[in-house]
Amino acid sequence: MSSVFEKPSSSLKSINNIQGDAAIPPPAKKPENPAGTSDFNPDGTPVVRVRLPKKRLNEQFAIAELMMGANHIRVRCEDGVERMGRIKGKIKKRSWIREGDIVIIVPWSFQDEKCDILYRYLPPQADWLRKNNYL
Repeated sequence: MSSVFEKPSSSLKSINNIQGDAAIPPPAKKPENPAGTSDFNPDGTPVVRVRLPKKRLNEQFAIAELMMGANHIRVRCEDGVERMGRIKGKIKKRSWIREGDIVIIVPWSFQDEKCDILYRYLPPQADWLRKNNYL
């Protein structure tokens, strides 16, 4: 009578040796520069990826002016109108929006004095926007 704790039989041992002796190649290394791009421009400045507002979806730049509480912010929009912005749930959980931050908003179609806040720019992204005359 064989016990569960006994050594495996010779037939199982030979199967285990066949699998154990197989040469497994080391994992392939990820190329450092896959598409010829790097994290720095030729002049030494870091590459900054920036999302721009989609005009066909009525998105525009705005600056957060005043925190109102309850996920609402008073924003001054690119078109000169001051609107009450609502932070969408996706942004509310991912990033903190502070006064003075550059954001992308979409005005409401049925109430022009209100809008949804879609995206907040990080400081390097805002600097890039200013340097390239988007703001």
